[in-house]
Amino acid sequence: MKEGEDFPWNEREILRYLGHHGQEIPDNVKELIADCRRELEQAAAARSVWREYPLKIQDHEIDMGCVRARSQNLERNLKDCEQILVFGATLGSRVDVLLQRYERLWMSRAVVLQAAAAAMLETYIDWQNERLKGEYQEKGWYMRPRFSPGYGDFPLECQSGIFAGLELNKRIGITLTDSLLMAPSKSVTAVMGLSRLPGVCSVQGCEVCEKTDCVYRR
Repeated sequence: MKEGEDFPWNEREILRYLGHHGQEIPDNVKELIADCRRELEQAAAARSVWREYPLKIQDHEIDMGCVRARSQNLERNLKDCEQILVFGATLGSRVDVLLQRYERLWMSRAVVLQAAAAAMLETYIDWQNERLKGEYQEKGWYMRPRFSPGYGDFPLECQSGIFAGLELNKRIGITLTDSLLMAPSKSVTAVMGLSRLPGVCSVQGCEVCEKTDCVYRR
């Protein structure tokens, strides 16, 4: 790993993505998880980019500078915010190469690697967001939890505007397909509101998703 090499991540998140619910883990599975984690750390090159825009909300239309949207969930998340951070992150293309290789050669390892890569990306983004939160709080801004296109009623189509606003292809090598899928696959975009008022909003991820029977739900 390069940029994100010092960020902490652990086995617990990998197990969550594997659908673990507290049952005993066989030693051979523990060894496979540890081995996959080491291999993934060698392949990953975690990178991120963000940009600050003025935020305007009028007649339930949210103007985020590079994209506009209508979303009740996001509007609640951005209550009292004046600025917005538009954010993108990726683990890099070598992770996709690794995943595709094992999908052809060793499916059980590919499943664990998929879970580990998802856990690594989530933890890396949490780590970067905490750093940004601290930096902005020193300037008198309070950062709201991140919110990604596809969460709740935040339209996935907003990916296009975020990509253009962040120049993701040019800056960190992420591309967007016609069907709005990102490549590399282990990539994420999100927005985070900035307010002068401390906030208690925690509407993000699993909390806003209506699929309560999801095996990955926190």
